[in-house]
Amino acid sequence: MESQIFTPYTLGPITLRNRTIRSAAFEGMCPGNAPSQKLFDYHTSVARGGIGMTTVAYAAVCKSGLSFERQLWMRPEIVPELKKLTDAIHAEGAKASIQLGHCGNMSHRKICGCMPLGASAGFNLYSPTFVHGMNQKEIDQVVKAYGTAVKLAIEAGFDCVEIHAGHGYLISQFLSPYTNHRHDRYGGSLDNRMRFMRECMVEVISAATGDDGKRKIAVTAKINTRDGFKGGMEVDDCIAVARELQKLGVDALTLSGGFVSRAPMYVMRGQFPVRAIAHYMPWKTQWWLKIGVFFGGRIVSPTVTFKPLYFLEDALRFRAAMPDFPFIYVGGVISRDGAESVLAAGFPLFQMGRAVLEDPSFVNKMAVDEHHCSGCKHINFCIGRMYTLSMACHKNCPDITPALERSCRRIERQNARMER
Repeated sequence: MESQIFTPYTLGPITLRNRTIRSAAFEGMCPGNAPSQKLFDYHTSVARGGIGMTTVAYAAVCKSGLSFERQLWMRPEIVPELKKLTDAIHAEGAKASIQLGHCGNMSHRKICGCMPLGASAGFNLYSPTFVHGMNQKEIDQVVKAYGTAVKLAIEAGFDCVEIHAGHGYLISQFLSPYTNHRHDRYGGSLDNRMRFMRECMVEVISAATGDDGKRKIAVTAKINTRDGFKGGMEVDDCIAVARELQKLGVDALTLSGGFVSRAPMYVMRGQFPVRAIAHYMPWKTQWWLKIGVFFGGRIVSPTVTFKPLYFLEDALRFRAAMPDFPFIYVGGVISRDGAESVLAAGFPLFQMGRAVLEDPSFVNKMAVDEHHCSGCKHINFCIGRMYTLSMACHKNCPDITPALERSCRRIERQNARMER
């Protein structure tokens, strides 16, 4: 019998050739906040490698939403280059998605052009920077920017948008009691904390729907199953968020977890890539942060042991609460056996990040080998490098140094011992 992995699936107004999605793992391949040849080559190779849909990650809906120098910023002048990218992805038989979001407090004035915005004022150690609590005018501007970004995505030929409502970015900052200390209609109860998300999603759904009432583009959202630390959102509250997004009209939800600024390795699992991050940070402009990461990185961000399908237990609670809704699984899909388990558990689609970074042909190889497993060892060098340059696996990185190679081998041995 043919594996369900390689059967088509209809997501809103589009049909994917199979059940696989390249997750919205940030590539760092957009110098000048615009698509590059490297971004084009990477996503085209993933499409050629058999993926059902590849997700470009992640695009800020406005300038204040930028968290990295090499991150997309949705604006009319980049649409022609994005259209070339989506055309190339379509030519390989895959669908093209783009993740839209706003980083909120996880930025810096030199990147986003203003004091970083957040649900509440405060200080973000991640940047580090002071944060400005958003006023009503700023909220309205960002809400409108979500709708504009969706319209640009349609113009650029994307088949799907994924709205980032997790990981401690702006929508997530409004949702979580850890970052939302407001006393107006956007704070306090969970219903109030969901207000900003509702306003953004109403704008998104409106922009995605034609005058005839038909959806012009699939709309999904990425949410947390839990924030991953005491004082954050837990599973029951996150299920309430999922129910609200279902009411608002999303076609599917991706179930992830964690706060990048508070519990980054809960999102990705494994060891915080201290040496890689510190190595690629420039001495001239970030010497203080480079030293801080090298000596304090593992204290601020302790290791969270990687295991296959690490979000599955929590994701199944969402399936039980909303059995008829299509959830997209993400988190530790590294083998065909694992992918089959996810589909058997009732998830119609699944996403992969590091597996298709290490090998863009991962899906094609699963198709010919029923027990194929990724060669990724979850060293997280790719994550360390992406913050300053671009995401790349250490196995095919041209500028890796002997010291970094030794560090990678050491982490690989440590991971192997923990897995035993």
